[in-house]
Amino acid sequence: MRKTGTVISQSWLSEGGAADVVAALMAQGGTARFVGGCVRDALAGRTVRDIDIATDQKPEAVIQLLQDAKLKAIPTGIEHGTVTAVARGRPFEVTTLRVDVETDGRRAVVAFTDDWAEDASRRDFTMNALYCDRDGTVYDPVGGVDDLQAHHVRFIGDASRRIEEDALRILRFFRFHAWYGAGPMNDEGLAACRDRRDDLDRLSVERVRAEMLRLLEAPAPMATLRVMAESGVLQLVLPEACAPHCLERLLEIGEGDALLRLASLTCRRADVLTGLADRWKLSGKDKVRLRRMAAGETEIATGLTDAEARAQVYWLGAERFRDLALLEWASDGQDRQWLVALAEAWSAPSFPVRGADLVGHGIPAGERVGKLLRALERQWVDEGFEPSRAELLARIDSLD
Repeated sequence: MRKTGTVISQSWLSEGGAADVVAALMAQGGTARFVGGCVRDALAGRTVRDIDIATDQKPEAVIQLLQDAKLKAIPTGIEHGTVTAVARGRPFEVTTLRVDVETDGRRAVVAFTDDWAEDASRRDFTMNALYCDRDGTVYDPVGGVDDLQAHHVRFIGDASRRIEEDALRILRFFRFHAWYGAGPMNDEGLAACRDRRDDLDRLSVERVRAEMLRLLEAPAPMATLRVMAESGVLQLVLPEACAPHCLERLLEIGEGDALLRLASLTCRRADVLTGLADRWKLSGKDKVRLRRMAAGETEIATGLTDAEARAQVYWLGAERFRDLALLEWASDGQDRQWLVALAEAWSAPSFPVRGADLVGHGIPAGERVGKLLRALERQWVDEGFEPSRAELLARIDSLD
């Protein structure tokens, strides 16, 4: 495989768990190299997170080599050649060199090989087919370094065929452009994504959701989303997207949360957000949060006094108040920076009265206790959270 003359010099190559795994895989004369995102991000000067390793050792041999080195081996995807190695408490995905024998647009049947060029040729984009030895020497069989430096996302080989093998590559093409690209998109790749967009129907909602949320996290995803809409792709995966101007303003504000960005793209009707959360199978926590971003239920007005704003933070909770303030700022363009800052900095006090206090005061347990508690709490909030527990309890008889 062609060496580039480029050498990565970062500590994760020769120290820690990654180095332990590579040493284990090479103990019997095999070859192991770091591959994909870790090499790409190291070359791009970005933080390296997940570290993947490719090897010419077959999966069964990988497991044995890891165990011989006293490392944990988990056969997470052994039919596709993938074993998860755990070293120093950290997981590393180890995959045997492979070629695709059969694909259906969602999954592949693979055969193992010892040919690094064949392994590279089955990957999606040139910048993802980069390898490096443990000494940092970079191997670039398909021109990924040049494309990475040019901020050019390019399919390996025929773009349409790559998409036919896995339709998720349509969304990955846009996602990688949002994160690594600059300028016009690759013509062949964009045309293939547009022509094969109906292949997206083959994908699970989980895979679509993961790609789209990751795209929305990009520093400046707006240009990519516009091209997705122009190519007819965005409408297929996110038909609720109807307010790009709101997202654009949210980006100008500087908000990077993917769920907020997602909500800003929609009309923010409660039924729309609920349907989207259900269709994408969001976690229970994210479903609740997205649904609570609906417009019109609670207004975070620009003319709120400090006391009124604190009361709303208390009743809504800081997260929901902040979400709504940002979304309404993005919607109408009226600055709500101080309201956002309040939600981030102010910790609402705890209501000092409990039901047991009322029962101890002689109120029989039951619905009346709850009613009195709510009345006292409203007074406490309306009076700026200042009345003490004793002062509130002294008011009980006047509430009857």
